[in-house]
Amino acid sequence: MAGWITKGGHGAQTSIVDGKQHILLMPAWVVIGILLVIPVLVMLIYSFLTQDFRGGVIWEFTLEAYDQFFIDRGLFGDDPPRIEWTYIGIFWRSFLQALFAMVFCFLIGFPTAYFIATRAPKSRSFWLFLITIPYWVNLLIRTVSMKFLIRDTGPLNNWLMSWGVIDDPISMINTNFAIQLGLFYSYLPFMVLPIYASIERYNFALSEAAADLYSNRWTTLFKVVIPAVKPGIIAGCILVFIPSLGAFLAPDLLGGAKNFMIGSLVEEQFKGQSGDWPFGAAVSMILLTIIMIILLFYARAQSRDNTGGH
Repeated sequence: MAGWITKGGHGAQTSIVDGKQHILLMPAWVVIGILLVIPVLVMLIYSFLTQDFRGGVIWEFTLEAYDQFFIDRGLFGDDPPRIEWTYIGIFWRSFLQALFAMVFCFLIGFPTAYFIATRAPKSRSFWLFLITIPYWVNLLIRTVSMKFLIRDTGPLNNWLMSWGVIDDPISMINTNFAIQLGLFYSYLPFMVLPIYASIERYNFALSEAAADLYSNRWTTLFKVVIPAVKPGIIAGCILVFIPSLGAFLAPDLLGGAKNFMIGSLVEEQFKGQSGDWPFGAAVSMILLTIIMIILLFYARAQSRDNTGGH
């Protein structure tokens, strides 16, 4: 009887604790609902509405925006339907740019994070400070500054010509290189900081054990260090890839009209009275769906790894 009372009392106590946890989580759920769920639902609804050529939308539900993205029916809409490769090409270009940005950030971010994590504890804060201090300035200002640096008459070209490296200025503005430079500069800390956090928790005795077993530095790096800090690497890759995929400042200011990306396409649809709001919302929902599919595949892979592949 006493044991039953004890169990019952423990169950009631657990129930009370769970109830308090739900109450404490209420502010977070409210913020998520207002700032995330409701805006996404509004975009979803707008993607099924009809464009008003005078600006705004007409509250008539249709699939016209999605049809416009995938199907080309000609200027007047009476041509035989065919695949609309223009917008698919923009998505493909955006994925490649985001992928390259992720790879370049990793190639520079991993050694940087490793260097910081292996410094003396007192100096790590200083190195992290140097990584983050440029990001105290607004992204727009930093992107415009980058455009000033790499323009034909900018400091970079002037410096290269003064040293005799080049004879004429290199045209970097309105190129894929400029976009990559802008994305790399914008999101590099998003790669460095998660990897740094993982390496800081890494047990370096594992590297010493690998060296005792005659493992060289590269083998230790790829067989011991990288698998151990894999969660930080994956987190950094996600934090760089997804913002790069939807970026529009770097493509707009550094890439020009010939290097349109998804973010620029969406931003263009909501600009001015002549914008196509339903189409912009549809493009946003397609992008969001693709990102959710990628994250679901990642979550499923992580779950499979945690359960030993079962």
